[in-house]
Amino acid sequence: MTPLAVSLILASGSPRRRQLLACLGLPFRVVVPDLDEDLPATGLTPEQMAEALAGAKALAIAQHEGAGLVLAADTLVIDGETVLGKPRDAVEAAAMLRRLRDREHRVITALALVDAGRRELGSAAPPPSGGGIGAAPLALVDHVTTAVRMRAYGDDEIAAYIARGEPFDKAGAYAIQDEAFRPVASFDGCYCNVVGLPLRAVIRLLQQGGVDITDEQLAHLPAECARCPLEV
Repeated sequence: MTPLAVSLILASGSPRRRQLLACLGLPFRVVVPDLDEDLPATGLTPEQMAEALAGAKALAIAQHEGAGLVLAADTLVIDGETVLGKPRDAVEAAAMLRRLRDREHRVITALALVDAGRRELGSAAPPPSGGGIGAAPLALVDHVTTAVRMRAYGDDEIAAYIARGEPFDKAGAYAIQDEAFRPVASFDGCYCNVVGLPLRAVIRLLQQGGVDITDEQLAHLPAECARCPLEV
């Protein structure tokens, strides 16, 4: 592997993903995909849904870029058999937070890496059943799952959190890192995955795409990564 010789593009408008990716010390720029993020049609597993959405975001940016590696992610919250995306309004946000309260759910973040010069996905995992995204095969895709248990927060806390305008850009309507609300009681798995970008999985994907990640860069990962069960 060699140091990053092409530009790295983060296909996301999320400030949390931007902050996490910056921890790697790699130069990158942000291009926000203009894409309908409605959940794909039924018949896909939650993991396949997340991978399809992440791949669609990456390909949407790659189509307009002449070169570079495009990294995209999509996060879904799964409560039982129900997939929770971003709430559309305050009523839906409150309903999601009440639903998740004092219970365990899953958070799935899928990653996709596209070489914009080739406009196809590489291969970190076998394609899910059903083929790929559009005409491009699914490859250099991955997903991470974390089990999360919420605390028994009150309705007044939900109202205050919504009043701050926090839930509307977050799957499941919450942020594990919110210092005021602190909605999560415990989690099992990757912390950064719940924030929206599982860094150790990102590192694996970039390495498989030919990007050299040095030990010095690994030393600057967030403290939570030291306890992450994902291997690099």
